[in-house]
Amino acid sequence: MDNLLSNIKIKVNDKVFIKDPESSELGKRIVQGTIGLIDEIGFEQFTFKKLAKEIKTSEASIYRYFDSKHHLLVYITLWYWGWMEYRIVFKLMNIESAEERLTIAVKTLTEVIEEDKDFNHINKVKLHRIVIRESSKIYLNKSVDNENSEGFFLAYKRLVERVVKIILEINPTYKYPHMLVSTIIEGAHHQRYFAKHLPRLTDIVNGEDAVTTFYQKMALTQLKD
Repeated sequence: MDNLLSNIKIKVNDKVFIKDPESSELGKRIVQGTIGLIDEIGFEQFTFKKLAKEIKTSEASIYRYFDSKHHLLVYITLWYWGWMEYRIVFKLMNIESAEERLTIAVKTLTEVIEEDKDFNHINKVKLHRIVIRESSKIYLNKSVDNENSEGFFLAYKRLVERVVKIILEINPTYKYPHMLVSTIIEGAHHQRYFAKHLPRLTDIVNGEDAVTTFYQKMALTQLKD
């Protein structure tokens, strides 16, 4: 899978950026530096001025790629969702059992990310931490309806829809497939965050990944109703 992914370009809606950051070395440095800096100081403290200093360029150069730090956060979040979809596609190849495919898909959506050698300018471990902590900010804002009409969130919707199809294959009459998938994704983020910062709001079980196990069991149990 790693070799296959290394040859894939993750596409992000071109309305999110002014110039595609994947088209130049500076653009890739902007993305790389953004991920490192937001992971370190958080989105609220992140500015183009700090990013320019971090990657040794000018603020004006960054503005040639993105018109706001919000759009830069949207970009890296949507890149993550596109990457997650590709991971699921490859992991589910040649697996016939729908129940097994759902179990693997839920694991992929909820597990802790480990670093790999694909897309070297993007640290997936740091990006995963950002998605857990910051990703809801891309749609929990006043501009969501306009940005939704522009297709900003299609990568997220496509990812959800891919898992929904597996659910409906298992139980064609299940009434809440989209709700189930989005709850698994967003809920897993909350539980990962709670485990690190507010552990009394979750359950940490020695010897297992409690978050992934919980959501795998929840998904399969829901489909039996």
